[in-house]
Amino acid sequence: MKFSVNHPALFILAGVLVAVVLGQSVYFLVKALRRAKQLGMDTAKIRKTIRTAAIFTIAPAVAIVLSVITLSKDLGLALPWLRLSVVGSLSYETVAAGNALSAMDLELGKVSQLTAQQYVNITLVMTVSIMVGIWLVPAISKKLLGGVSKLQQRDAKWTDILSNAMFIGMIAAFLGFVFCDFSRLWSPEAGFSATSGLIPVCVMAVAALVMVLCGALMKLLKWKWLNDYALPISMIAGMASAIPITAWLG
Repeated sequence: MKFSVNHPALFILAGVLVAVVLGQSVYFLVKALRRAKQLGMDTAKIRKTIRTAAIFTIAPAVAIVLSVITLSKDLGLALPWLRLSVVGSLSYETVAAGNALSAMDLELGKVSQLTAQQYVNITLVMTVSIMVGIWLVPAISKKLLGGVSKLQQRDAKWTDILSNAMFIGMIAAFLGFVFCDFSRLWSPEAGFSATSGLIPVCVMAVAALVMVLCGALMKLLKWKWLNDYALPISMIAGMASAIPITAWLG
């Protein structure tokens, strides 16, 4: 029997896990509502909070749908749907899947057919790796937060600098994947220029410009609602620009 990344059994397995997560969400929502009533919170405010949260969930959901579509070409729909419905993000899942495929001499976006073993390998890399963060929370979070609190009490300025530096370092690690194909721009052995290495850079530039535009609109026109939609708008713009940019740069 030939393996398929979109086999119905995979959708059933993923659906069961997603249903469990949704069940947990409903359970804690009911518990929160009961607790709010015990505390005497205003019912109108509770309903408004729920309605507002539901509306602003649409924006991240758009980004998640785009992420699922991006990964579904090689991995099918079931695995990206599961990964991005529980714990995951496009930046992490793409890197994890790309590394797993690279170890098997394959390239993300250029996979014609995965075997069952290759699919399991990719799933393990994508799942086990990101679970490290979950395991570390009970192990080191208390000591880590205590250390940060002590540092903040001694020098709040350097605490902010340290936090920002760590965040920038994380972003820089992902930027490496954007610029990693620059070596293709010129191949002395082949004697030709491969401009395809500029495609991710140009796509990133378009997305960044759209994000800057959204920021300008929020500041100049006071469109605060745009804050929750700037990310998916930038992602859509970047993905849409990839089509003409790829046709141009090859």
